[in-house]
Amino acid sequence: MRFGHAMPFGAECRDDGTVRFRLWAPAAEAVRLRLEDQARRLSMEPLSEGWFELVTPLAGPGDRYRFELPDGLCVPDPASRRQAGDVHGPSVVVDPEAYRWRHPRWRGRPWHEAVLYELHVGTFSADGSYDGVRRRLEQLARLGVTAVELMPVAEFAGRWNWGYDAVLPFAPHARYGAPDRLKALIDAAHEQDLMVFLDVVYNHFGPEGNYLHRYAPQTFTDAEPTPWGEAIDVARRPVRDFFIHNAAYWIEEYCFDGLRLDAVHAIIDHTDPSMLVEIAAGARAAAGERQIHLVLENDDNAARLLKRNPDGKAKRYDAQWDDDFHHAAHVLLTGESHAYYTDYLEDPVEHLGRTLAEGFAYQGEHSPYRERRRGEPSAHLPPAAFVNFLQNHDQVGNRALGERLVRLAPAAALTAMTAIQLLAPSIPLIFVGEEHGAEEPFCFFVDFQGELAEAVRKGRRREMARYPGFAGTEADIPDPVAEATYRASIIDWSKQAEAAHRDWLEHYRRLLTIRRRHIMPRLAVPPTGPASYETGPGGYLRVAWRLGDGAELTLVSRLAEGSDGTAEIRITGHPLWTSAPIAHTGGPLGPLPSWFVGWFIDEAGARGRRR
Repeated sequence: MRFGHAMPFGAECRDDGTVRFRLWAPAAEAVRLRLEDQARRLSMEPLSEGWFELVTPLAGPGDRYRFELPDGLCVPDPASRRQAGDVHGPSVVVDPEAYRWRHPRWRGRPWHEAVLYELHVGTFSADGSYDGVRRRLEQLARLGVTAVELMPVAEFAGRWNWGYDAVLPFAPHARYGAPDRLKALIDAAHEQDLMVFLDVVYNHFGPEGNYLHRYAPQTFTDAEPTPWGEAIDVARRPVRDFFIHNAAYWIEEYCFDGLRLDAVHAIIDHTDPSMLVEIAAGARAAAGERQIHLVLENDDNAARLLKRNPDGKAKRYDAQWDDDFHHAAHVLLTGESHAYYTDYLEDPVEHLGRTLAEGFAYQGEHSPYRERRRGEPSAHLPPAAFVNFLQNHDQVGNRALGERLVRLAPAAALTAMTAIQLLAPSIPLIFVGEEHGAEEPFCFFVDFQGELAEAVRKGRRREMARYPGFAGTEADIPDPVAEATYRASIIDWSKQAEAAHRDWLEHYRRLLTIRRRHIMPRLAVPPTGPASYETGPGGYLRVAWRLGDGAELTLVSRLAEGSDGTAEIRITGHPLWTSAPIAHTGGPLGPLPSWFVGWFIDEAGARGRRR
């Protein structure tokens, strides 16, 4: 079976052997198609509303092409499915149905089974390729991962980049491999019963290789600036359709199982319905009978985007990355107090408890750091509406030195917090290498040249040197443009054989096995109501969930060093995992040791329902 997504722009191979080329260029008086391999220039027909089109039998799959503007500038196709080199070079005509899928009947997995593993293709393996990821899929499946999440792979300038500087959103980055190698990776993942998610960026284009200003400046608006400059004018129909089709394209043509939408709070959109609503509808329609899942990064904590249907399934978006969970946990683990961590300093245990029980810590309260109210009520949403993480590309890579938590937090504390994250009913996300305590940094890196490279270098060093909590000099900050910075971020998988790294790996495997056996099956039916939580002296936190099958899941923890000021605690049910041996016979636990975490399950309610 073969899959392809029909688009109203770009190069489309037709059944009659012709190729249709279509470009939105409202600022151009004329456009010519340049067929590079044949040294041909063909005039495109002007249509209404700024569109140009040409249908020709002179082009076919594999042919390189560009669009030529009246001033002689040749530009790549903004909807290019493949580039013959980089963002400045020719695009390539692709027949998307040429790839024969080996597992075309894959229907996905339900969202409550998700254990996400975020990775960067370029640093995951020594060769930095889609094939490099494919070769380790079985290892990830054995760990207990059920979903691989790729950082953005759309075409960006240079040889290495996090991917958030893409300018050709439909073209997989050429240095990672040909489009069919990405499809082969997804195909192989499905064979391992693994979902594959893709991080997509709809809030800006990268600073190099974006030619839209030359022929379609209407793509942008300066009415409301963003951190990257002019906002994308998503209220304009051709612009909006570009991104709606992009989401559907990755789902339908590449059979991705889900998307993570980057920083949607930075998309300036005052329309109704919003572009996010239309993207969700388009992606789900493109999936057909397959289960797909859509995840947001959204600093606004907009709970309305996570609404559920009466059957408990997501109406539009399945979940949001829960920065509140991360920030509260990070303060507890490291004591860091700079930037947005200031919002969690007053009572980090309280903030953590609220995220576990209700989703967001900020549900409309005033944020001192942001100097405004933030968030919407979220207690009515199920735990699966939130993705919890202790590390991700942002929280590691946006540090001056790219350090991971294994270098920042005491081992006992990190062991405890990992157990909270991986066994809570919310969806866990692991950042590449975290599972074996990888010590390689994940640095910020780009491969720009000339003035842009120097601007990035100076800006990065200036910003990080001012960053509170960084005890170094500008000279200590890795050069973001240097190849050595990129190379230092590549995972050394041989370290897994060392004793300390084996211990971390076993810790993650054990917890994910418990999740798979005892937690995951009980999440098929959402919990019957919000969880309850309580905090107390000495870092005490208790959270209890009534799961969908009637069983009660309880977390008892003490997230601090030193003496325990709490009273003796009574727990019903049996322990699933504890960080220290306990003699639990249904009576009181007694004083809790430092950084204690215990997970308990009471199945009395579940047994009663089965009767």
